Amino acid sequence: MYGQPDGRGIWLRPFGIRRSIRDCRTSRRPPENDQPPVGNPDLPRGQLERHAPFVISNITRLTRVNWIVLSLAALLVGCEALSNADAPPALQAKETNSSVGSPKAKAEKNTHGGRLPLPHQDEIDRLPKDGGKEFNRLIFESSPYLQQHARNPIDWRPWGKEAFAEAVKLDKPIFLSVGYTTCHWCHVMEHESFEDEEVAALMNKHYVCIKLDREERPDIDNVYMTVTQMMTGRGGWPMTIIMSPEKVPFFAGTYFPKQSMMQLLPHFSKIWREEKEKAKEVGQAIMKSLHELQAGQVGGDLNATHLDACYQSLRRTFDRTHGGFGESPKFPTPHTLGLLLRYHRFTGEKEALEMVRTTLKKIRLGGVYDQVGLGLHRYSTDKEWLVPHFEKMLYDQALFALANLECHQVTGEPFFLRSCQDTLEYVRRELTSPEGGFYSAEDADSEGEEGKFYLWSEEEVREALGKKDGDFYAKVFNFEKEGNYLDEATRRKNGSNIPHLKTALSELTKTDAATGEKFLARIEGLRKRLFATREDRIHPQKDDKVLTDWNGLMISAFARSGRALDDKNYVELAKNAADFCLKELRAKDGRLLKRWRKGKAGLPAHLEDYAFFTQGLLDLYEATFDSRYLKEAKKLIDLTLVHFEDKEEGGFYQTANDGEKLLVRAKEVYDGAIPSGNSVMALNLLRLGKITGNGPYLDSANELFSAFAGFLENNPQASEVLLHALCFSLSSPAEIVVCGDEKDHRTQALMKEINQRFLPSSVVLFRSSESPDEELFKIAPFLKLQKMANDAPTVFICRNQTCDRPVNKVKVLAERLDQERTP
Repeated sequence: MYGQPDGRGIWLRPFGIRRSIRDCRTSRRPPENDQPPVGNPDLPRGQLERHAPFVISNITRLTRVNWIVLSLAALLVGCEALSNADAPPALQAKETNSSVGSPKAKAEKNTHGGRLPLPHQDEIDRLPKDGGKEFNRLIFESSPYLQQHARNPIDWRPWGKEAFAEAVKLDKPIFLSVGYTTCHWCHVMEHESFEDEEVAALMNKHYVCIKLDREERPDIDNVYMTVTQMMTGRGGWPMTIIMSPEKVPFFAGTYFPKQSMMQLLPHFSKIWREEKEKAKEVGQAIMKSLHELQAGQVGGDLNATHLDACYQSLRRTFDRTHGGFGESPKFPTPHTLGLLLRYHRFTGEKEALEMVRTTLKKIRLGGVYDQVGLGLHRYSTDKEWLVPHFEKMLYDQALFALANLECHQVTGEPFFLRSCQDTLEYVRRELTSPEGGFYSAEDADSEGEEGKFYLWSEEEVREALGKKDGDFYAKVFNFEKEGNYLDEATRRKNGSNIPHLKTALSELTKTDAATGEKFLARIEGLRKRLFATREDRIHPQKDDKVLTDWNGLMISAFARSGRALDDKNYVELAKNAADFCLKELRAKDGRLLKRWRKGKAGLPAHLEDYAFFTQGLLDLYEATFDSRYLKEAKKLIDLTLVHFEDKEEGGFYQTANDGEKLLVRAKEVYDGAIPSGNSVMALNLLRLGKITGNGPYLDSANELFSAFAGFLENNPQASEVLLHALCFSLSSPAEIVVCGDEKDHRTQALMKEINQRFLPSSVVLFRSSESPDEELFKIAPFLKLQKMANDAPTVFICRNQTCDRPVNKVKVLAERLDQERTP
């Protein structure tokens, strides 16, 4: 399924339709035995992988299911116009590449990706229900992704009852297109097809057309991505589904160029009109397969053998030269690195730590990290971490910052500290809203070209810095006269460069410290000058929606960094975001909402929202010792247990028990670009169980482990954050209680000794000697018994709320914490 991106498409012989799967922001490598389906002579650009947990955990059964589905689907596609599966590869390359940077596309560009600004809200409010002559119904939506398509000549509708009622009334199939704001190939398909009058005419005539933002509705995306992978063996975005008015799909794919759209649109409309029973037969087979896969998760005992199996699997796939895992494309997967740090801590396995150090260094030095403006791009298209897909996602920044912070805590190396700080600085500068929440992403495209904002020619650098400094910078950051970046359409170098390093700046000078500091100061000064020059360019579009789950991850990153580095500014950013979410992203009944944008909050929250935001609140409590955040975290966990828990089999559903009914109610444990809600909730339950002494929390965590043990047995690398929680559970976790006056320098010294350490299997609580916190005692009653000893600030290290001897001295505390490496 992987190969060097060659700009060519793939073929689906069972469908006979020529198309390519181009843009995927899915998150990880597939299982090691995953191979491209027979009949796909060319590999598409971008990452293609299995995404849904019940797909990964049932590879054998999936093969059988695929033959059932594909054999039925083959009955649908028999027309000669679509059977072009034997076209030569040269034609494939020409057809796919012709759309990228086409004259039509370039002529439409202005700001950002070439979109005209939307009218003010008061003007939008006066538009007719269907959007009028200039717009469609998406103009009324809050999602930036949906608004991107508001001027398409297609009669797009948002997902909702009205659209499905219209499909039933007209007896038309539904054309569902799923994507997200920063998806490059979503933009390409829009310019090629959705802005095209011919394509729009076919879509409007034969279908009820629905646009969906996968970031707002991951539950819907999860179900139909599973269908796409079942029917094609692959997945990605944009995702294309043709389905009945009852939401049952009978065709699935990803990116299609205009030529294929002009074929498939009338063909499947004809199938629906004339051979509807065949379409329904395929749909029923898909439904049966979905339910079989969902029911196919086998429980068991999750134990240390799963940790060992995952580690050995990572060792086999580790790239010892470039870092990361597998070949190309490469994703950062910081939570993989977090697991290796935990494995190193509890086993002493040195190679696990070296895998983390190598990977983090190679990423930070590569083109996948923005060397001018800071921040991590989405992923690398090559194994060297040089050429990225250029979008920047909030969750990547949060997870990457945390991985570097933890590596710094373990190693003490300044390189990882600086990487963490640089990444947090990017978020503070670019993704922090005035209201306190964090924006979602920055696009890869500007002026209609991916990466244009980030690329430099040697001449541009000289113009910005002068010849002497420009030549110096170009040499240090490995510029090439012909460029080191391949034009996406021609696959040739065009003089554009991605600044990157082959070795750390601190290693480039082997002279005395003063000379080294001067060299680093010069580089930083040049970076700031280039950044100022780049600010005058047309910026990529910013996705300014605030998502509860991604904000939870970023709150954790700022809270934990502020706590470990004793940086009050980081903690303040975390507090501002948490307070914003508690105020703006919560309904009157206390339940969370999914999304806020421009003063409007809405959409029911999913498991990930509860899990990630709860984690953020728990981390923020440990950074501030404000019991309000601990109280709110407990409330959210209690709500999660009521509305999301599977009381019979263990674990949590992605959607609430009173949420919209989809084809299946999925339980996700696959840790992709971001962790799954189940994985994070497992650790939340363990942490809160240790804090409160409440057995039912720990019971729910253990039932969750059991529910997914069989899944990890077959897929040891598929749920690494769940293994974070397993490490916590198996390592005899500690409750560390600090008693004293938080303003006393002796108390602060004890706290600093705790905070600067990597203690992944502990919870930390504070009992004030000056003003006892009755709200805290309600949550953690055992704290009432913990008081200062010897009339001095005191630390208790407890297990199961039974505490060892009190500690008053920093040196003694350090010795005791050094002993917390229990396998």
